[in-house]
Amino acid sequence: MNSGAPLHPPRIPLSDEEFALLHELIYQHCGLRFDPQNKPLIESRLQPRLRQCRCATFRDYYLYLRYDRRREEELAECIDLVAIHETYFFREINQLQDFTRELLPEFLRRPNQSKTLRIWSAGCSSGEEPYSLAMLLLDEPALRGWDVTIIATDISPRVLQQARRGIYRESSFRVMDPKYLARYFEPAPGGMKLLEAPRQSVTFLCVNLFDRQRQGLIWGMDFIFCRNVMIYFDAAAKQRVAELFYEKLNPGGCLLLGHAESLLNISTAFQLRHLAHDLVYQKPSASSLTPALADQPAGAES
Repeated sequence: MNSGAPLHPPRIPLSDEEFALLHELIYQHCGLRFDPQNKPLIESRLQPRLRQCRCATFRDYYLYLRYDRRREEELAECIDLVAIHETYFFREINQLQDFTRELLPEFLRRPNQSKTLRIWSAGCSSGEEPYSLAMLLLDEPALRGWDVTIIATDISPRVLQQARRGIYRESSFRVMDPKYLARYFEPAPGGMKLLEAPRQSVTFLCVNLFDRQRQGLIWGMDFIFCRNVMIYFDAAAKQRVAELFYEKLNPGGCLLLGHAESLLNISTAFQLRHLAHDLVYQKPSASSLTPALADQPAGAES
């Protein structure tokens, strides 16, 4: 029987002008930039939201995001759909090895340690990065008896909910050493569930890197991991976020970016350090500015 209704609702087109309006709104909210070639992707991913909000056009949706009483909640839904959340356990493993073999031992040797370690995983997506750090830190005998806190933040409530559940499918384990899978996971409906030990040190927060009020929850960091996030920012947004990270780091603290990311021509506040496999940006302190530890300003990368 055919009721005459279409099997699929007609696609709502996104004009160049509407794309520019949405693009600027998203950029002002969280710093994400999209190239014009991303327009078909944005148009496709936001179709369900237009229907949910009963918007006949993308201009109507833009006005909804600007003025409706649910604009904040809907903007979060919008950004969740257009943002990239690709991640997996032990991503960029060489950098993590540099962290555990060079940076962490150096940190532990600092005099007058309070036996407190604070790490921020910024843009943590579904939690694989902070949980990878938690597993690595559990392997460190020198940290026994320490107060270890990993603050994991993302702009998307949906991926944070997934992170808190701690259940992952095969794609998340593509480069994980099997010993970690055997030690810290158990079978569960829908995948493998992370056990309690690595979860204890991780706290998840919904934080927009452009929201100064929410950032007040984060302070006194020894290490900040913000990997494969700033590649979606323009120079002005990168500078704004770099200043935030500098403010949140303790003196001598380190910022670790993704392998394709750099603060070249963005900030000279950090000292650039060369590790075995990677680069790291260190906030200067009296103890860190020694020939062995401080190579050159961040603006002098090569």
